[in-house]
Amino acid sequence: MNATTRRMIIPLLFGLFGAGVLAGLGLWQLDRLAWKEAALADIAARIVADPVALPLTPDPQADRYLPVTATGRFTGESLEVLVSRKEIGAGVRVIEAFETDGRRVLVDRGFVADGARVSPRGPDAPSVTGNLHWPDEVDSFTPPPDPKTGLWFARDVPAMAAQLATEPLLVVARDPTAPGIEPMPVDTSGIPNNHLGYAVQWFGLAAVWLGMTAYLLWRIRRRTV
Repeated sequence: MNATTRRMIIPLLFGLFGAGVLAGLGLWQLDRLAWKEAALADIAARIVADPVALPLTPDPQADRYLPVTATGRFTGESLEVLVSRKEIGAGVRVIEAFETDGRRVLVDRGFVADGARVSPRGPDAPSVTGNLHWPDEVDSFTPPPDPKTGLWFARDVPAMAAQLATEPLLVVARDPTAPGIEPMPVDTSGIPNNHLGYAVQWFGLAAVWLGMTAYLLWRIRRRTV
């Protein structure tokens, strides 16, 4: 074994090891992608399943996206959450208290465009069908409700429940509850699935690592020729 070969062994091994680690991370992300796609398919099927009665003791994990139906009445006590829709613009989600079987729960009735907020909304439906949801929309940067306009900036279920004196239980309507309010039912579009992008990044880094290793080996060989 000549001197040039000996000088190339350690960089070569280091390069192959590093590329192997990076490629392994890419393969791990592909495994995560398959798992996430299966989970999303399960959630999508759960969302459109036949609705059941409101559970007495709902669990935020086990009952997330559970389809439910309830008969009762809207109380007229509501909050508005600022949202924006593509091709429509600014508007609000209407969150209203709903009384059913001696219980008071929150119902996300859907979207009203900004210009139609003061328009009459027609008679309310005597029932609501939708999905239980505990939105994860609040963080340290979320401002409190605007004291002047009353607008909220996120669906903070515990805070809204306290404001409207209901259970901390939100039903997101999937069917219309009154003319003039467009339902915004839950779906899987808001659940992040970036594993394919991460896999491409790791495989790209592995390719770059191999390219840098090849360049280093070429430089070593060139200096010793």
